[in-house]
Amino acid sequence: MKQLITLCALSLLALTGGPAFAQSMDKAAAITPASAYPVAPAAGLFDAFGGQTGIRTLMNDFVTRLKADPRLAEAFKEANAANLSSQLADQVCQLAGGPCVYNGPSMKEAHSSMDVTRADFNALVEVLQVSMDARGIPFTRQNQLLALLAPMHRDVINVR
Repeated sequence: MKQLITLCALSLLALTGGPAFAQSMDKAAAITPASAYPVAPAAGLFDAFGGQTGIRTLMNDFVTRLKADPRLAEAFKEANAANLSSQLADQVCQLAGGPCVYNGPSMKEAHSSMDVTRADFNALVEVLQVSMDARGIPFTRQNQLLALLAPMHRDVINVR
């Protein structure tokens, strides 16, 4: 049920562009490769995920689950798990308001040679939720992070 609620919220966010759901714009926020949409994270989000250590542990678990998920395993079979996990950790850390800096490619660049569908994107979100549940991250905090990640669908999904 929780996944259905979150997927519905993400779908609404994707369809409306997120103004009703997104956090307020931070004057200091800037467009970076971590996110094409400069949105301020909810207060305390970085700490709610356990800081850098917690985010790195979460992303290690997430990448392991991505490579094992039957819907996504093929797309991630050649991925360097350690590198992917590190880049995702930096990206999530930065988006959550932590001190990390994501220096990887933009989401549009990173996914341009892949055939990513909406179903792929939704499956990835479901796997991320399972990882967050396994780490005991509260549902409200999960949704705050997902609200920061959801607008990326515009740059990730490239098969309509």
